[in-house]
Amino acid sequence: MCRRPRRGVRADVSRDAGRRDVSAAPHADGLRETQGRPGVAPVDDAYRVESYSGTAAEWDAFVAGVPAATHCHRYGWRGVMERVFGHDCVYLAARTGDGALDGVLPLVRVKSPLFGHFLVSMPFLNYGGPVGSDRAIGALVAAAGDRARRDGVSLLELRNRGPWPLPPIDGWTTSTRKITVVSAFPPGGEPALWKSLDGKLRSQVRRPQKEGVTVRFGIDEVAPFFGVFAHHMRDLGTPTQPRRLFDAIASAFPDDVWFGCAYFGGQPVAGGCGFRWRSEFEMTWASSLVAHKRLAPNMLLYWEFMRRAATEGLTHFNFGRCTPESGTHRFKRQWGAQDEQLWWYQLTPRSEHGPPAKTPSPDDAAYAWGPRVWKRLPLTLATALGPRVVKYIP
Repeated sequence: MCRRPRRGVRADVSRDAGRRDVSAAPHADGLRETQGRPGVAPVDDAYRVESYSGTAAEWDAFVAGVPAATHCHRYGWRGVMERVFGHDCVYLAARTGDGALDGVLPLVRVKSPLFGHFLVSMPFLNYGGPVGSDRAIGALVAAAGDRARRDGVSLLELRNRGPWPLPPIDGWTTSTRKITVVSAFPPGGEPALWKSLDGKLRSQVRRPQKEGVTVRFGIDEVAPFFGVFAHHMRDLGTPTQPRRLFDAIASAFPDDVWFGCAYFGGQPVAGGCGFRWRSEFEMTWASSLVAHKRLAPNMLLYWEFMRRAATEGLTHFNFGRCTPESGTHRFKRQWGAQDEQLWWYQLTPRSEHGPPAKTPSPDDAAYAWGPRVWKRLPLTLATALGPRVVKYIP
């Protein structure tokens, strides 16, 4: 960790690497010289962009007051990324001339010889792009683009829930390959929510209840949730996240994260993990065991999460990201939810030397063999190896 400068002293974004400051303050030698370069937003002399050196409380207080901010912007994610994955976190802040915080951008470096060198906001999550005033966002985008170039990054990806308030910038592209699906609760709490479901859905929820499936919530559900999650990921042919990720999340966000598991015969058969943020709950990870598919425990699991959200006064249920027209997408739409486009902005500084970089995906022909092999691994081996692979796939 870098030594933090005294408050009021401009921080060097790359002091740990011995590089130059990328502050946008007047007469600074970083961003101003990048004007006119592809992929860099116009520089705003009213702001300086610095490596964040303030407190977690200051960061979170700012995030709490920005309408476009998400749970992924909370400062606690920095510790999670550093402790669990060992990734370098480059948290940027845009400050006005009087030192007031006016924009933030959490960046995480994900680097491997096999997959490439990425700066992502935020890896493994759905959101995390720059938030703040429009001018501050412009300054942060400029700083991030400059940093990506100087560090030789293959791909800089800023994951926004909505479009950013900037004109087109040369060199940046927009990926719309992912969506989220969101349901607005009807007024009236749980009874109104239940009545809003069609007859087929209510029948699908009642079926596992009649079979004796029950759902429990609490931090002590981390272990059973992970057992189901790791098994399900192996069956999909996808490396699993490590158990310690969810332990770290439970420790960092005890008031925000919900873990829930569906049980049949005393054994966990489905599990979910998500976050409460303002008036919305987002299901970030959810899994169920194929062996119990006939029971449809995932239907009861989702209903119980939704029922809890409605009971606690939340107004929206976010089913999480998915690929349009996939089976997961169809499952989420059946609850009466609506699609919401995600806006992921990408800069590939090294594309002039080859094809544009992108994050690894099993949909790519180059990696299509991976899921076929992974599905054949014994569960214990897949669970042990998965975290060593997935940490490099943002």
